[in-house]
Amino acid sequence: MNANDRTPADLLRSALASDPGRPLVTFYDDATGERVELSVATFANWVAKTANLLQGDLAAEPGDRAVLLLPAHWQTAVWLLACSSVGVVADVGGDPASADLVVSGPDSLDAARACSGERVALALRPLGGRFPQPPAGFADYAVEVPGQGDRFASYAPVDPDETALVVDGVELTGAELVERARADAGRLGIEPGGRVLSGQSYASWDGLSVGLYGALAAGGSVVLCRNLDRLGEGGLAKRVEDERVGVIRP
Repeated sequence: MNANDRTPADLLRSALASDPGRPLVTFYDDATGERVELSVATFANWVAKTANLLQGDLAAEPGDRAVLLLPAHWQTAVWLLACSSVGVVADVGGDPASADLVVSGPDSLDAARACSGERVALALRPLGGRFPQPPAGFADYAVEVPGQGDRFASYAPVDPDETALVVDGVELTGAELVERARADAGRLGIEPGGRVLSGQSYASWDGLSVGLYGALAAGGSVVLCRNLDRLGEGGLAKRVEDERVGVIRP
C-alpha cells in the first residue's frame, strides 16, 4: 500500500489502483444465508455513489457528524468509507439528537428519529434490497443510491488531521485511524492479499479494525460475518477453509 495514505479514503484509492479485481469485503449473514462478495472496484463504486449522495442530496460538508446506527455489515463499511471521502465524521453508535444526519438500520429507526437533520434508512436486506414500505421521515438508501454518480470528487479537500471517526469513546483523526489500522494489521499478521475473518461488532475500534480498516491498510480483505453463532458444528472451520482465511477473530 502507499505509505503516503493518510485517510481511509486514501487507502481505498490505493487499493483500487493496485488491484481492483481482488476481493475486499465478503459478507455473510448466518441468520438469512446471505453471502455477498465485493471486489475492490465494486466496493469503491458503492462508496462513490454513497459519497455523492452524502455531498449532494444530503448536503453534508466536512466536519458534519453522521451517526451510524448500523451493525457490522458490508453496507456499513461502505458508509464508513463514504464519510471519509466527504470529510464527514462517522460517529458509530452515537447520539442522533446532536447529529447533523443519521444513518439507521431497520432495528434502530425509533432512536434515529431523535435526529433533526437528514435521516437515511437501510433495510439491510439481501442484495441491498429496499424496504417493502419506506419508513416515514427517512430516505430509503436502496432507492436513493443507485442513481448517484459512479465517480466522486469532493467539493473541499479532506484534512487528515481532522476528526474522522468516533466509536465507543475513541475519537480519531483520519491520519490517526490509518496509523492505528496499520499497527493492528502488523500485530495481527495481516499480509497483502491475506484474508481476515471477523465476527466482531462494529461498536468498538477493535471490531472496526479487524472487520475493515486493518485489512484495508494491509492490502488484504475481510470476511465479515454477522450472526456467526448461528453456524452449525464445523461450520466455522469449513468457512475458514472455503474462504482461505489466514487470520480469525470470531
